[in-house]
Amino acid sequence: MYPKSFASDNHAGVHPAVLEAITAANHGDAPAYGDDRWTAAFEEKAREVFGAGAHGFAVINGAGANMVGLALMLGRYDAIICADSAHIATHEAGAAERLLGVKLMTVPTEDGKLRPEDIEARLGGIGNPHESQPTVVSISQATEFGTCYSPTEITALADAAHQAGLRLHVDGARLANAAAHLGCDLKAITTDAGVDVFSFGGTKNGALAAEAVVVLDPSLVREVPFLRRQSLQLASKMRFISAQLSALLTDDLWARNADHANQMAARLADGLAGISGISLAQPVQSNAVFATLPQTIAEELRRRYLFHYWDEAAGTVRWMTAFDTTPEHVDDFLDDIRKLATAAVN
Repeated sequence: MYPKSFASDNHAGVHPAVLEAITAANHGDAPAYGDDRWTAAFEEKAREVFGAGAHGFAVINGAGANMVGLALMLGRYDAIICADSAHIATHEAGAAERLLGVKLMTVPTEDGKLRPEDIEARLGGIGNPHESQPTVVSISQATEFGTCYSPTEITALADAAHQAGLRLHVDGARLANAAAHLGCDLKAITTDAGVDVFSFGGTKNGALAAEAVVVLDPSLVREVPFLRRQSLQLASKMRFISAQLSALLTDDLWARNADHANQMAARLADGLAGISGISLAQPVQSNAVFATLPQTIAEELRRRYLFHYWDEAAGTVRWMTAFDTTPEHVDDFLDDIRKLATAAVN
């Protein structure tokens, strides 16, 4: 039995309601590759949640969702403007460069968030045949630092991108956590904010292996089935993925899961206040806590719990919570941190 992990919400189990949805779909035969009633139900649910013009496509994993969504908007000599901390730039093994054959124009940021001026500063090469052509702006919501874009901030980015002839993509692996923090629905930070294509993350929100690409630009819809197949993201037994996504989008299960995870991160952050030698490196706006602490304390904690360094040189670690993190998990973790911090002082 593993100890409670604070390394990633990917370490969490599957929400019981999602497991029930998988079990309910596991009766008899059904057509493969999405020609089933569960997938049709998910696609209808996506329209309910994201708007009548939204087209949802179930896929297998988050990196695949990004590759399919980005491929829809890119040509052979194009470039993506993104933060230097973006998942597509740091943790997808060069998939965008290798599979899409494009350049990433990364922007240094302290909080993982792009601003309209970051887009404008990278448009000077448009029309120059010696340079890759910026075509897509990609942001993460929530960011890799756990920070969140407000609807107003996303709208400003969409306006800046569209005015320059670019499209806006959102890596929504933790879209639910961002919406829960902002106190808004999912539509407010996607459809209503001018996003063209985004991913909706299910796996980090209580699903087994279920993500979605949601396309809002109608001119891009026709190509998705072909790119999804070519990108190895078309599951044969699609009903089991679609059933999970529908479960998350039914009765706001996505919101309850995300809100609980966020609350546990806030509980952890609040509990760190006043502990000598420990400080927050980023504001806590989702289910991630970035803390800076002495290496001796971090290493001792890592003997007892699973978590990662974010910036080892700076002594910054990342602690993640999930839908199944309990107050007791957090309080026990905090108790160990306090004891180690006290011992370090004495």
